[in-house]
Amino acid sequence: MSDSETVPPAGPRDASPAPGDASGLPAEARKIASGYVFAGPALDLGALLWDGQCHAGAPVRVPLSVLSRHGLVAGATGTGKTKTLQLIAEQLSAQGVPVFLADIKGDLSGIARPGQRNDRVRKRSAEVGRAWTPAGFPVEFLALGGLGHGVPVRATVTSFGPVLLAKALRLNQTQEQSLGLIFHYADTKGLELIDLKDLRAVVAFLTSEEGRAELRDIGGLSGATAGVILRSLTAFEAQGMADFFGEPEFDTADLLRTAEDGRGVVSVLELPAVQDKPLLFSTFLMWLLADLFHDLPEIGDVDKPKLVFFFDEAHLLFHGASRAFLDSITQTVRLIRSKGVGVFFVTQTPKDVPGDVLAQLGSRVQHALRAFTPDDDKALRATVQTFPRSAYDLEELLTGLGTGEAVVTVLGESGAPTPVAATRLRAPESLMGPVDAAELDRAVRDSALHDRYAQAVDRESAYERLSAARAEPAPEPEPAARRAPRTQRAPRAAEEEPSLVEQVVHSPMFRSLARSVGTQLGREITRSLFGTARRRR
Repeated sequence: MSDSETVPPAGPRDASPAPGDASGLPAEARKIASGYVFAGPALDLGALLWDGQCHAGAPVRVPLSVLSRHGLVAGATGTGKTKTLQLIAEQLSAQGVPVFLADIKGDLSGIARPGQRNDRVRKRSAEVGRAWTPAGFPVEFLALGGLGHGVPVRATVTSFGPVLLAKALRLNQTQEQSLGLIFHYADTKGLELIDLKDLRAVVAFLTSEEGRAELRDIGGLSGATAGVILRSLTAFEAQGMADFFGEPEFDTADLLRTAEDGRGVVSVLELPAVQDKPLLFSTFLMWLLADLFHDLPEIGDVDKPKLVFFFDEAHLLFHGASRAFLDSITQTVRLIRSKGVGVFFVTQTPKDVPGDVLAQLGSRVQHALRAFTPDDDKALRATVQTFPRSAYDLEELLTGLGTGEAVVTVLGESGAPTPVAATRLRAPESLMGPVDAAELDRAVRDSALHDRYAQAVDRESAYERLSAARAEPAPEPEPAARRAPRTQRAPRAAEEEPSLVEQVVHSPMFRSLARSVGTQLGREITRSLFGTARRRR
Protein backbone atom coordinates (compact mmCIF):
# COMPACT_ATOMS: atom_id res chain seq x y z
CA MET A 1 0.00 0.00 0.00
CA SER A 2 1.42 3.42 -0.93
CA ASP A 3 1.73 6.34 1.48
CA SER A 4 -1.23 8.10 -0.10
CA GLU A 5 -3.42 5.04 0.43
CA THR A 6 -2.58 4.50 4.07
CA VAL A 7 -5.47 5.06 6.43
CA PRO A 8 -5.47 5.18 10.23
CA PRO A 9 -6.97 2.35 12.26
CA ALA A 10 -10.60 2.68 13.32
CA GLY A 11 -11.26 4.48 16.58
CA PRO A 12 -9.40 7.27 18.38
CA ARG A 13 -5.65 6.85 18.40
CA ASP A 14 -3.38 7.56 21.35
CA ALA A 15 -1.66 10.80 20.37
CA SER A 16 0.47 11.00 23.52
CA PRO A 17 3.47 8.64 23.57
CA ALA A 18 5.40 8.24 26.78
CA PRO A 19 8.22 10.73 27.28
CA GLY A 20 11.70 9.57 26.40
CA ASP A 21 14.98 9.84 28.27
CA ALA A 22 15.86 13.46 29.11
CA SER A 23 18.66 12.54 31.54
CA GLY A 24 21.37 13.85 29.22
CA LEU A 25 20.02 17.39 29.30
CA PRO A 26 21.44 20.22 31.41
CA ALA A 27 19.62 20.84 34.70
CA GLU A 28 17.61 23.83 33.42
CA ALA A 29 16.47 21.92 30.34
CA ARG A 30 15.52 18.87 32.46
CA LYS A 31 13.37 21.14 34.61
CA ILE A 32 11.55 22.41 31.52
CA ALA A 33 11.09 18.86 30.18
CA SER A 34 9.66 17.66 33.51
CA GLY A 35 6.91 20.27 33.20
CA TYR A 36 5.51 18.46 30.16
CA VAL A 37 5.14 15.00 31.73
CA PHE A 38 1.41 14.32 32.17
CA ALA A 39 -0.54 11.33 33.46
CA GLY A 40 -3.59 11.69 31.23
CA PRO A 41 -4.06 11.87 27.44
CA ALA A 42 -2.22 14.72 25.75
CA LEU A 43 -1.43 16.06 22.31
CA ASP A 44 2.20 15.69 21.25
CA LEU A 45 3.46 18.96 19.76
CA GLY A 46 7.13 18.12 19.26
CA ALA A 47 10.46 18.03 21.08
CA LEU A 48 12.40 20.48 23.24
CA LEU A 49 14.98 22.80 21.71
CA TRP A 50 17.87 23.72 23.97
CA ASP A 51 21.13 25.42 23.07
CA GLY A 52 20.37 24.99 19.37
CA GLN A 53 19.79 21.23 19.65
CA CYS A 54 16.52 19.26 19.37
CA HIS A 55 16.15 16.68 22.15
CA ALA A 56 13.84 13.86 21.08
CA GLY A 57 13.79 12.46 24.61
CA ALA A 58 12.06 15.61 25.90
CA PRO A 59 8.61 15.81 24.26
CA VAL A 60 6.53 18.97 24.54
CA ARG A 61 2.86 18.13 25.05
CA VAL A 62 -0.47 19.71 26.01
CA PRO A 63 -3.04 17.86 28.17
CA LEU A 64 -6.32 17.16 26.38
CA SER A 65 -8.30 18.20 29.46
CA VAL A 66 -7.04 21.81 29.39
CA LEU A 67 -7.83 22.58 25.76
CA SER A 68 -11.24 23.95 26.74
CA ARG A 69 -9.30 26.69 28.55
CA HIS A 70 -8.48 28.30 25.23
CA GLY A 71 -5.22 29.25 23.57
CA LEU A 72 -3.27 31.40 21.14
CA VAL A 73 -1.33 30.47 18.01
CA ALA A 74 0.72 33.44 16.83
CA GLY A 75 3.64 34.27 14.56
CA ALA A 76 4.72 36.17 11.49
CA THR A 77 3.54 35.16 8.03
CA GLY A 78 5.36 32.08 6.75
CA THR A 79 6.52 30.77 10.13
CA GLY A 80 4.28 27.69 10.17
CA LYS A 81 1.07 28.71 11.96
CA THR A 82 -1.13 26.88 9.44
CA LYS A 83 0.79 23.62 9.87
CA THR A 84 0.51 23.98 13.65
CA LEU A 85 -3.27 24.28 13.34
CA GLN A 86 -3.27 21.17 11.13
CA LEU A 87 -1.11 19.23 13.61
CA ILE A 88 -3.33 20.10 16.58
CA ALA A 89 -6.56 19.46 14.62
CA GLU A 90 -5.36 16.00 13.54
CA GLN A 91 -4.58 14.91 17.08
CA LEU A 92 -7.83 16.32 18.45
CA SER A 93 -9.76 14.40 15.79
CA ALA A 94 -7.84 11.24 16.64
CA GLN A 95 -8.88 11.71 20.29
CA GLY A 96 -12.55 11.98 19.31
CA VAL A 97 -12.80 15.79 19.62
CA PRO A 98 -14.58 17.74 16.83
CA VAL A 99 -12.66 20.73 15.46
CA PHE A 100 -13.62 23.91 13.59
CA LEU A 101 -11.03 25.56 11.32
CA ALA A 102 -11.27 28.63 9.10
CA ASP A 103 -9.23 28.02 5.94
CA ILE A 104 -8.32 31.48 4.64
CA LYS A 105 -6.03 30.45 1.79
CA GLY A 106 -7.28 26.92 1.05
CA ASP A 107 -4.18 25.30 2.60
CA LEU A 108 -6.04 23.23 5.19
CA SER A 109 -8.23 21.17 2.87
CA GLY A 110 -5.43 18.59 2.70
CA ILE A 111 -6.33 17.39 6.20
CA ALA A 112 -8.85 15.08 4.52
CA ARG A 113 -6.11 13.13 2.72
CA PRO A 114 -3.06 11.17 3.94
CA GLY A 115 0.19 13.06 3.66
CA GLN A 116 3.11 12.18 1.44
CA ARG A 117 6.40 10.96 2.81
CA ASN A 118 9.42 12.94 1.64
CA ASP A 119 12.90 13.85 2.85
CA ARG A 120 11.71 16.83 4.89
CA VAL A 121 9.10 14.73 6.69
CA ARG A 122 11.64 11.96 7.38
CA LYS A 123 14.16 14.46 8.72
CA ARG A 124 11.61 16.16 11.01
CA SER A 125 10.35 12.80 12.33
CA ALA A 126 13.90 11.73 13.17
CA GLU A 127 14.65 15.05 14.90
CA VAL A 128 11.63 14.93 17.18
CA GLY A 129 11.80 11.17 17.69
CA ARG A 130 8.26 10.39 16.60
CA ALA A 131 7.07 7.82 14.08
CA TRP A 132 5.21 9.37 11.14
CA THR A 133 2.27 7.52 9.58
CA PRO A 134 0.33 9.20 6.76
CA ALA A 135 -3.35 9.60 7.62
CA GLY A 136 -6.42 11.47 6.42
CA PHE A 137 -9.16 12.61 8.78
CA PRO A 138 -12.96 12.99 8.57
CA VAL A 139 -13.64 16.49 7.19
CA GLU A 140 -16.75 18.54 6.47
CA PHE A 141 -16.16 21.38 4.02
CA LEU A 142 -18.25 24.52 4.54
CA ALA A 143 -18.49 27.81 2.63
CA LEU A 144 -20.06 31.14 3.60
CA GLY A 145 -23.24 31.55 1.61
CA GLY A 146 -22.12 28.72 -0.67
CA LEU A 147 -19.44 30.95 -2.24
CA GLY A 148 -16.62 28.51 -2.82
CA HIS A 149 -16.27 24.77 -2.34
CA GLY A 150 -18.38 23.79 0.64
CA VAL A 151 -21.80 23.22 2.15
CA PRO A 152 -23.44 26.68 2.38
CA VAL A 153 -23.35 28.38 5.77
CA ARG A 154 -26.03 31.04 6.16
CA ALA A 155 -27.47 33.00 9.05
CA THR A 156 -30.76 34.83 9.27
CA VAL A 157 -30.46 38.54 9.93
CA THR A 158 -32.64 38.07 13.04
CA SER A 159 -30.25 35.57 14.61
CA PHE A 160 -27.11 37.41 13.48
CA GLY A 161 -28.27 40.39 15.48
CA PRO A 162 -27.58 44.13 15.39
CA VAL A 163 -24.20 44.19 17.13
CA LEU A 164 -22.40 41.81 14.76
CA LEU A 165 -24.19 43.24 11.72
CA ALA A 166 -23.15 46.76 12.72
CA LYS A 167 -19.54 45.53 12.87
CA ALA A 168 -19.83 44.05 9.36
CA LEU A 169 -21.45 47.26 8.06
CA ARG A 170 -18.72 49.39 9.68
CA LEU A 171 -21.30 51.48 11.57
CA ASN A 172 -20.20 53.80 14.35
CA GLN A 173 -21.43 53.42 17.91
CA THR A 174 -24.43 55.72 17.49
CA GLN A 175 -25.49 53.95 14.30
CA GLU A 176 -25.01 50.56 15.98
CA GLN A 177 -27.34 51.61 18.79
CA SER A 178 -29.87 52.83 16.24
CA LEU A 179 -29.69 49.53 14.36
CA GLY A 180 -30.42 47.83 17.67
CA LEU A 181 -33.60 49.90 17.99
CA ILE A 182 -34.67 48.85 14.49
CA PHE A 183 -34.15 45.17 15.39
CA HIS A 184 -36.13 45.72 18.58
CA TYR A 185 -38.94 47.26 16.57
CA ALA A 186 -39.00 44.34 14.12
CA ASP A 187 -38.86 41.83 17.00
CA THR A 188 -41.80 43.37 18.87
CA LYS A 189 -43.89 43.70 15.69
CA GLY A 190 -43.24 40.09 14.73
CA LEU A 191 -41.51 41.08 11.49
CA GLU A 192 -38.99 38.32 10.84
CA LEU A 193 -35.71 39.44 9.32
CA ILE A 194 -34.57 36.46 7.27
CA ASP A 195 -32.30 38.13 4.71
CA LEU A 196 -30.95 41.59 3.99
CA LYS A 197 -33.92 42.66 1.88
CA ASP A 198 -36.15 42.13 4.93
CA LEU A 199 -34.08 44.49 7.03
CA ARG A 200 -33.82 46.96 4.18
CA ALA A 201 -37.62 46.86 3.77
CA VAL A 202 -38.18 47.62 7.46
CA VAL A 203 -35.68 50.51 7.44
CA ALA A 204 -37.12 51.85 4.17
CA PHE A 205 -40.61 51.75 5.66
CA LEU A 206 -39.49 53.60 8.80
CA THR A 207 -37.88 56.33 6.70
CA SER A 208 -40.87 56.65 4.35
CA GLU A 209 -43.73 59.12 4.64
CA GLU A 210 -46.10 56.44 5.84
CA GLY A 211 -43.68 55.08 8.44
CA ARG A 212 -42.61 58.27 10.14
CA ALA A 213 -45.19 57.88 12.87
CA GLU A 214 -43.67 54.50 13.71
CA LEU A 215 -40.18 56.04 13.63
CA ARG A 216 -41.21 58.64 16.19
CA ASP A 217 -42.25 55.85 18.57
CA ILE A 218 -38.74 54.33 18.54
CA GLY A 219 -36.93 56.44 21.11
CA GLY A 220 -33.64 57.92 20.05
CA LEU A 221 -33.77 56.88 16.39
CA SER A 222 -33.53 59.81 14.00
CA GLY A 223 -34.61 59.73 10.39
CA ALA A 224 -31.12 60.84 9.31
CA THR A 225 -29.43 57.91 11.10
CA ALA A 226 -31.97 55.45 9.74
CA GLY A 227 -31.19 56.82 6.27
CA VAL A 228 -27.46 56.23 6.79
CA ILE A 229 -28.17 52.63 7.84
CA LEU A 230 -30.35 52.12 4.77
CA ARG A 231 -27.60 53.38 2.48
CA SER A 232 -25.05 51.15 4.22
CA LEU A 233 -27.30 48.13 3.73
CA THR A 234 -27.81 48.94 0.06
CA ALA A 235 -24.05 49.27 -0.49
CA PHE A 236 -23.46 46.06 1.47
CA GLU A 237 -25.83 44.15 -0.82
CA ALA A 238 -24.26 45.73 -3.91
CA GLN A 239 -20.92 44.19 -2.84
CA GLY A 240 -22.46 40.71 -3.07
CA MET A 241 -23.03 40.18 0.66
CA ALA A 242 -26.66 39.12 0.39
CA ASP A 243 -25.77 35.44 -0.16
CA PHE A 244 -24.51 35.07 3.41
CA PHE A 245 -27.89 35.83 4.96
CA GLY A 246 -30.97 33.69 4.61
CA GLU A 247 -32.35 30.21 5.12
CA PRO A 248 -31.86 27.39 5.78
CA GLU A 249 -29.80 28.72 8.64
CA PHE A 250 -26.75 26.71 9.64
CA ASP A 251 -27.21 24.73 12.85
CA THR A 252 -23.98 25.00 14.86
CA ALA A 253 -24.78 21.64 16.49
CA ASP A 254 -23.48 20.19 13.21
CA LEU A 255 -19.99 21.27 14.29
CA LEU A 256 -20.09 18.81 17.20
CA ARG A 257 -20.21 15.55 15.26
CA THR A 258 -17.96 12.49 15.38
CA ALA A 259 -17.38 9.97 12.59
CA GLU A 260 -18.52 6.35 12.78
CA ASP A 261 -15.04 5.25 13.88
CA GLY A 262 -15.13 7.66 16.84
CA ARG A 263 -12.82 10.33 15.45
CA GLY A 264 -13.94 13.94 15.67
CA VAL A 265 -15.16 15.59 12.46
CA VAL A 266 -12.98 18.50 11.36
CA SER A 267 -15.25 21.25 9.97
CA VAL A 268 -13.21 23.37 7.56
CA LEU A 269 -14.77 26.69 6.53
CA GLU A 270 -13.32 27.34 3.08
CA LEU A 271 -12.75 31.11 2.72
CA PRO A 272 -10.56 31.64 -0.40
CA ALA A 273 -13.59 32.92 -2.35
CA VAL A 274 -14.24 35.61 0.29
CA GLN A 275 -10.72 36.28 1.59
CA ASP A 276 -11.05 39.85 0.25
CA LYS A 277 -13.91 40.38 2.77
CA PRO A 278 -12.04 39.75 6.03
CA LEU A 279 -14.28 41.88 8.22
CA LEU A 280 -17.33 39.92 7.09
CA PHE A 281 -15.90 36.45 7.63
CA SER A 282 -14.34 37.34 10.99
CA THR A 283 -17.75 38.61 12.14
CA PHE A 284 -19.39 35.42 10.87
CA LEU A 285 -16.89 33.37 12.91
CA MET A 286 -17.97 35.32 15.97
CA TRP A 287 -21.61 34.58 15.15
CA LEU A 288 -20.85 30.84 15.04
CA LEU A 289 -19.14 31.09 18.42
CA ALA A 290 -21.91 33.23 19.92
CA ASP A 291 -24.53 30.79 18.62
CA LEU A 292 -22.72 27.87 20.28
CA PHE A 293 -22.57 29.87 23.50
CA HIS A 294 -26.28 30.67 23.22
CA ASP A 295 -27.38 27.05 22.76
CA LEU A 296 -24.96 24.71 24.56
CA PRO A 297 -25.72 23.65 28.15
CA GLU A 298 -23.35 24.18 31.06
CA ILE A 299 -21.24 21.08 31.71
CA GLY A 300 -18.34 22.43 33.79
CA ASP A 301 -14.83 21.00 33.53
CA VAL A 302 -14.54 18.00 31.21
CA ASP A 303 -11.90 15.37 30.44
CA LYS A 304 -11.87 16.49 26.83
CA PRO A 305 -13.55 19.38 24.98
CA LYS A 306 -16.80 19.01 23.09
CA LEU A 307 -15.30 21.21 20.37
CA VAL A 308 -12.11 23.19 19.74
CA PHE A 309 -12.74 26.31 17.66
CA PHE A 310 -9.83 28.00 15.87
CA PHE A 311 -10.52 31.70 15.27
CA ASP A 312 -8.22 32.75 12.44
CA GLU A 313 -7.30 36.38 11.59
CA ALA A 314 -8.42 37.29 15.10
CA HIS A 315 -7.04 40.83 14.90
CA LEU A 316 -9.81 41.72 12.43
CA LEU A 317 -12.43 41.07 15.07
CA PHE A 318 -10.80 43.35 17.63
CA HIS A 319 -9.69 46.18 15.35
CA GLY A 320 -11.89 49.23 15.85
CA ALA A 321 -14.26 47.36 18.16
CA SER A 322 -16.27 49.33 20.70
CA ARG A 323 -15.76 48.80 24.42
CA ALA A 324 -19.14 47.05 24.64
CA PHE A 325 -18.21 44.74 21.76
CA LEU A 326 -14.90 43.82 23.41
CA ASP A 327 -16.68 43.20 26.71
CA SER A 328 -19.05 40.81 24.93
CA ILE A 329 -16.12 38.89 23.39
CA THR A 330 -14.40 38.69 26.77
CA GLN A 331 -17.52 37.40 28.49
CA THR A 332 -18.22 34.87 25.75
CA VAL A 333 -14.67 33.48 25.90
CA ARG A 334 -14.76 33.33 29.68
CA LEU A 335 -18.11 31.57 29.91
CA ILE A 336 -18.02 29.22 26.91
CA ARG A 337 -15.28 27.19 28.59
CA SER A 338 -17.86 25.79 31.03
CA LYS A 339 -19.85 24.58 27.99
CA GLY A 340 -16.94 22.44 26.86
CA VAL A 341 -15.75 24.62 23.97
CA GLY A 342 -12.11 25.62 23.63
CA VAL A 343 -11.25 28.69 21.53
CA PHE A 344 -7.83 29.27 19.95
CA PHE A 345 -7.19 32.72 18.54
CA VAL A 346 -4.82 32.78 15.56
CA THR A 347 -3.00 36.00 14.71
CA GLN A 348 0.48 37.48 14.24
CA THR A 349 1.31 38.86 17.68
CA PRO A 350 -0.30 38.62 21.14
CA LYS A 351 -0.74 42.40 21.12
CA ASP A 352 -3.47 41.88 18.48
CA VAL A 353 -5.61 40.38 21.25
CA PRO A 354 -6.95 42.64 24.06
CA GLY A 355 -5.42 41.99 27.46
CA ASP A 356 -8.69 40.85 29.06
CA VAL A 357 -9.04 38.15 26.39
CA LEU A 358 -5.35 37.23 26.32
CA ALA A 359 -5.43 36.62 30.08
CA GLN A 360 -7.93 33.80 29.53
CA LEU A 361 -5.85 31.90 26.96
CA GLY A 362 -4.21 29.01 28.80
CA SER A 363 -2.08 27.58 25.97
CA ARG A 364 0.38 29.56 23.86
CA VAL A 365 2.20 28.51 20.68
CA GLN A 366 4.28 31.47 19.52
CA HIS A 367 6.10 31.14 16.20
CA ALA A 368 8.89 33.46 15.07
CA LEU A 369 8.52 37.22 14.98
CA ARG A 370 10.46 39.60 12.79
CA ALA A 371 12.05 42.85 13.98
CA PHE A 372 12.76 44.71 10.75
CA THR A 373 11.15 48.01 11.78
CA PRO A 374 10.70 50.03 15.00
CA ASP A 375 7.07 48.84 15.14
CA ASP A 376 8.22 45.23 14.79
CA ASP A 377 10.69 45.74 17.61
CA LYS A 378 7.98 47.20 19.82
CA ALA A 379 5.71 44.22 19.05
CA LEU A 380 8.54 41.82 19.89
CA ARG A 381 9.14 43.41 23.28
CA ALA A 382 5.41 43.43 24.03
CA THR A 383 5.19 39.73 23.14
CA VAL A 384 8.09 38.82 25.43
CA GLN A 385 6.34 40.58 28.32
CA THR A 386 3.29 38.32 27.93
CA PHE A 387 5.31 35.18 28.72
CA PRO A 388 6.23 33.88 32.19
CA ARG A 389 9.83 34.17 33.35
CA SER A 390 11.98 31.89 31.26
CA ALA A 391 15.40 30.28 31.11
CA TYR A 392 15.63 31.53 27.51
CA ASP A 393 16.50 34.95 26.15
CA LEU A 394 13.11 35.26 24.50
CA GLU A 395 13.85 38.36 22.45
CA GLU A 396 16.74 36.60 20.77
CA LEU A 397 14.94 33.26 20.56
CA LEU A 398 11.74 34.59 18.96
CA THR A 399 13.63 36.29 16.15
CA GLY A 400 15.79 33.22 15.51
CA LEU A 401 13.18 30.45 15.36
CA GLY A 402 12.96 28.54 12.10
CA THR A 403 9.83 27.52 10.21
CA GLY A 404 7.99 24.87 12.20
CA GLU A 405 9.52 25.94 15.50
CA ALA A 406 7.74 27.77 18.29
CA VAL A 407 7.88 28.88 21.91
CA VAL A 408 5.27 26.96 23.90
CA THR A 409 3.68 27.27 27.32
CA VAL A 410 0.43 25.50 28.28
CA LEU A 411 -1.60 24.76 31.38
CA GLY A 412 -0.62 21.56 33.13
CA GLU A 413 -3.12 19.06 34.49
CA SER A 414 -3.17 20.92 37.80
CA GLY A 415 -3.99 24.20 36.06
CA ALA A 416 -0.55 25.74 36.62
CA PRO A 417 1.38 27.00 33.56
CA THR A 418 4.23 24.88 32.27
CA PRO A 419 7.75 26.30 31.81
CA VAL A 420 8.37 28.13 28.54
CA ALA A 421 9.75 25.60 26.04
CA ALA A 422 11.33 26.26 22.66
CA THR A 423 9.93 23.46 20.51
CA ARG A 424 10.58 21.85 17.17
CA LEU A 425 7.09 20.84 16.07
CA ARG A 426 6.05 17.53 14.56
CA ALA A 427 5.00 17.31 10.93
CA PRO A 428 1.26 16.83 10.28
CA GLU A 429 0.34 13.34 9.06
CA SER A 430 -2.23 14.58 6.55
CA LEU A 431 -1.50 16.30 3.25
CA MET A 432 0.30 19.61 3.81
CA GLY A 433 -1.39 21.49 0.99
CA PRO A 434 -4.76 21.89 -0.73
CA VAL A 435 -6.74 19.16 -2.47
CA ASP A 436 -8.04 19.96 -5.94
CA ALA A 437 -11.40 21.64 -6.54
CA ALA A 438 -12.99 18.56 -8.12
CA GLU A 439 -12.23 16.48 -5.02
CA LEU A 440 -13.64 19.21 -2.79
CA ASP A 441 -16.85 19.33 -4.83
CA ARG A 442 -17.25 15.54 -4.62
CA ALA A 443 -16.81 15.68 -0.85
CA VAL A 444 -19.47 18.39 -0.61
CA ARG A 445 -21.97 16.47 -2.77
CA ASP A 446 -21.43 13.33 -0.68
CA SER A 447 -21.84 15.21 2.60
CA ALA A 448 -24.73 14.32 4.89
CA LEU A 449 -25.34 18.08 5.27
CA HIS A 450 -25.62 18.83 1.55
CA ASP A 451 -29.32 18.11 1.10
CA ARG A 452 -30.18 20.10 4.21
CA TYR A 453 -28.33 23.31 3.36
CA ALA A 454 -27.54 23.37 -0.37
CA GLN A 455 -30.77 24.95 -1.62
CA ALA A 456 -31.60 28.45 -0.37
CA VAL A 457 -35.19 29.04 0.78
CA ASP A 458 -36.95 32.41 0.55
CA ARG A 459 -40.11 32.14 2.62
CA GLU A 460 -42.50 34.91 3.52
CA SER A 461 -40.97 37.40 5.93
CA ALA A 462 -40.82 41.15 6.58
CA TYR A 463 -40.17 42.15 2.96
CA GLU A 464 -43.17 40.23 1.60
CA ARG A 465 -45.51 41.40 4.36
CA LEU A 466 -44.63 45.04 3.97
CA SER A 467 -44.88 44.77 0.17
CA ALA A 468 -48.29 43.12 0.49
CA ALA A 469 -49.48 45.83 2.86
CA ARG A 470 -48.46 48.55 0.42
CA ALA A 471 -50.31 46.78 -2.38
CA GLU A 472 -53.58 46.64 -0.45
CA PRO A 473 -56.10 49.23 -1.74
CA ALA A 474 -57.05 52.04 0.58
CA PRO A 475 -60.39 51.50 2.40
CA GLU A 476 -63.51 53.01 0.76
CA PRO A 477 -64.61 56.33 2.33
CA GLU A 478 -67.64 56.04 4.59
CA PRO A 479 -70.97 57.26 3.03
CA ALA A 480 -71.95 60.73 4.15
CA ALA A 481 -75.25 59.51 5.70
CA ARG A 482 -73.29 57.23 8.08
CA ARG A 483 -70.78 59.81 9.13
CA ALA A 484 -70.93 61.04 12.68
CA PRO A 485 -72.50 64.49 13.22
CA ARG A 486 -70.01 67.32 13.31
CA THR A 487 -70.56 67.80 17.02
CA GLN A 488 -69.78 64.07 17.67
CA ARG A 489 -66.89 63.84 15.25
CA ALA A 490 -64.20 61.26 16.06
CA PRO A 491 -60.50 62.24 16.13
CA ARG A 492 -58.83 63.07 12.82
CA ALA A 493 -58.25 60.15 10.45
CA ALA A 494 -54.49 60.49 10.79
CA GLU A 495 -54.88 59.85 14.52
CA GLU A 496 -57.36 56.95 14.38
CA GLU A 497 -56.10 54.99 11.36
CA PRO A 498 -53.72 52.20 12.36
CA SER A 499 -50.22 52.37 10.98
CA LEU A 500 -49.19 50.26 8.02
CA VAL A 501 -47.24 47.83 10.20
CA GLU A 502 -50.16 47.54 12.62
CA GLN A 503 -52.39 46.64 9.66
CA VAL A 504 -49.91 43.91 8.76
CA VAL A 505 -49.61 42.62 12.32
CA HIS A 506 -53.39 42.44 12.81
CA SER A 507 -54.18 40.94 9.40
CA PRO A 508 -55.57 37.35 9.21
CA MET A 509 -52.48 36.28 7.26
CA PHE A 510 -50.14 37.49 9.97
CA ARG A 511 -52.21 36.00 12.81
CA SER A 512 -52.10 32.64 11.05
CA LEU A 513 -48.34 32.86 10.69
CA ALA A 514 -47.91 33.92 14.33
CA ARG A 515 -49.89 30.87 15.47
CA SER A 516 -47.64 28.58 13.42
CA VAL A 517 -44.50 30.16 14.86
CA GLY A 518 -45.91 29.83 18.37
CA THR A 519 -43.39 29.83 21.16
CA GLN A 520 -40.40 29.63 18.80
CA LEU A 521 -40.49 33.32 17.95
CA GLY A 522 -43.05 34.91 20.21
CA ARG A 523 -43.78 38.59 20.21
CA GLU A 524 -40.32 39.64 21.26
CA ILE A 525 -37.03 37.84 20.73
CA THR A 526 -34.64 37.28 23.61
CA ARG A 527 -31.15 38.30 22.56
CA SER A 528 -27.82 37.28 24.07
CA LEU A 529 -24.50 39.05 24.62
CA PHE A 530 -23.99 40.08 21.00
CA GLY A 531 -27.65 40.74 20.34
CA THR A 532 -27.78 37.36 18.60
CA ALA A 533 -30.99 35.35 18.69
CA ARG A 534 -31.85 31.76 17.92
CA ARG A 535 -35.11 30.11 16.93
CA ARG A 536 -35.05 27.23 19.36
CA ARG A 537 -34.40 23.77 17.98
